[in-house]
Amino acid sequence: MAGKGFQPSVIYQDPKAAILWLEAAFGFELALLIEGEDGSFVHCQMRFGEALISIGQEWDEAFKSPLTLGGKNTQLTSISIDEDADAHCARARAAGAIIVMEPETQFYGDRSYRCVDPEGHHWSIGQSVEDVSREQALERLGGGVKIEGWV
Repeated sequence: MAGKGFQPSVIYQDPKAAILWLEAAFGFELALLIEGEDGSFVHCQMRFGEALISIGQEWDEAFKSPLTLGGKNTQLTSISIDEDADAHCARARAAGAIIVMEPETQFYGDRSYRCVDPEGHHWSIGQSVEDVSREQALERLGGGVKIEGWV
């Protein structure tokens, strides 16, 4: 199983379909899949680089897919990529992602886009394209903000 670190879990009505979609759209790789003897879904972990994400299924009233909740979300899952963000966006779009923000370069130096998967989970995908100093970021933001912890 996973070592130390952070591992989000994303809940789906149809986790097996989600596994296939995440492979096709984002390039996730299956790390662990546990199924019942009847082929029923039990647990899944997927890898993206060194990171792991769990894919879960709805199991009680507290754990639901946005599809069940009328599209409501309480989190945005972010992915950092090394490849071309525009090409990655095209891949996600071809797999059926709804692109809610086209790729654009952000003040902090990432080229990123946002999309929604077939069950309504929101994703932000970014590629670092420029090293930006704290001073450059403040200048790009045009003032009126404080930045703490920028390295």
